[in-house]
Amino acid sequence: MSEEGIRLQKVLSQAGIASRRVAERMIYDGRVEVDGVIVTEQGKRIDPAVNVVRVDGARVIMNTDLVYLALNKPLGMLSTMSDDRGRPCIGKLIEERVRSNQGVRNVGRLDAETVGLILLTNDGELTHRLMHPSYEVPKTYIATVAGSVPRGLGRQLRDGVELADGPAKIDEFKFLGTTDGQTMVQLTLHEGRNRIVRRMMDAVGHPVVELVRIKIGEVTLGNQRPGSLRALGRDEIASLYKMVRL
Repeated sequence: MSEEGIRLQKVLSQAGIASRRVAERMIYDGRVEVDGVIVTEQGKRIDPAVNVVRVDGARVIMNTDLVYLALNKPLGMLSTMSDDRGRPCIGKLIEERVRSNQGVRNVGRLDAETVGLILLTNDGELTHRLMHPSYEVPKTYIATVAGSVPRGLGRQLRDGVELADGPAKIDEFKFLGTTDGQTMVQLTLHEGRNRIVRRMMDAVGHPVVELVRIKIGEVTLGNQRPGSLRALGRDEIASLYKMVRL
């Protein structure tokens, strides 16, 4: 057996998956795979910088230099890392709270009037795939519109509406209720075009008054305060990797 690399159970332990003893049991039970092949032998050595390790199908993140964050973007803030006109932007929050910035960049954008979930990472391949339309990453929004909405609105949006840059449609629609002359609806779509939710709602005659993104893939905004950052959990990171087939 080659003595190069690091023992697999040690890699799992260092990644925070389990103690070495528990990791050995996981390997014995066939729960661990390396580069797509299930490993059951003890003492297998790997190169964490090269080999892809999964436990129960979820990828194990072994590069400790990688950063994965969720931000609740406040109202009026730009989804950019800098602004030459001095306007408030998310880059300022990162600069203040992430040591040395670590090359963290936003995954996609929200317009200044939209609040809610933005992912940030220095994982370039994950960023590329999350933003690429071929992976159809779902995003969920809650939109507040003026007045009441007709019963058939969800079907109309699922069937698709014509916009200036081509047709667009949603994947899921949910009516949340009406209060004080306004209606709240929840929409899920994998479209990534600029201001797509606002433009779709304009097209069907129900302009958005307020808009918040609450979910990207399996990552949810939860009860994060506006302007707050949190590190993604191991399961959340693994779900993003799985979604874009990394």
